[in-house]
Amino acid sequence: MKELVGIAQQVAAQLMARKQTIAVAESSAGGLISASLLAVPGASAYYLGGAVVYTRDARRVLMDISDEGMKGFRSSSEPYAKLLAEQMRSRFGCDWGLSETGAAGPTGNRYGDAAGHSCMAVAGPASEVMTLETDSNDRFANMQVFAATALKLLLRKLEG
Repeated sequence: MKELVGIAQQVAAQLMARKQTIAVAESSAGGLISASLLAVPGASAYYLGGAVVYTRDARRVLMDISDEGMKGFRSSSEPYAKLLAEQMRSRFGCDWGLSETGAAGPTGNRYGDAAGHSCMAVAGPASEVMTLETDSNDRFANMQVFAATALKLLLRKLEG
């Protein structure tokens, strides 16, 4: 968690300096992205909210994305990560949306992705989507790597 908070402190400094805000949707990171951002004192200046969108029901209720709205999308994919990030940004009216969706392990998901697969996206003044493959089935380690990678992706966009 210390590594995650270290990255989150850099993100927080950038967001506070710009007077910008963020909302987070995460799945297989299990809340670690939000926890890291919230561990930084002063988080209320930039963190508007987050959701762990781990199930279809969570997607429907927390993200307001219906089954019909998922036509052409599948979880744990770059297009879905982009949709989540954009949805968070829109719903919260914030500058940045950050999302993560994947398969932490120890097995893969029902979509055919191996453990260690994660897609993440940043939506904002600068946007990017990426896929990470850790080639590991260590659930806890993958969750930490997913969160760290998502925070670093956001940090690159903030610094760029």
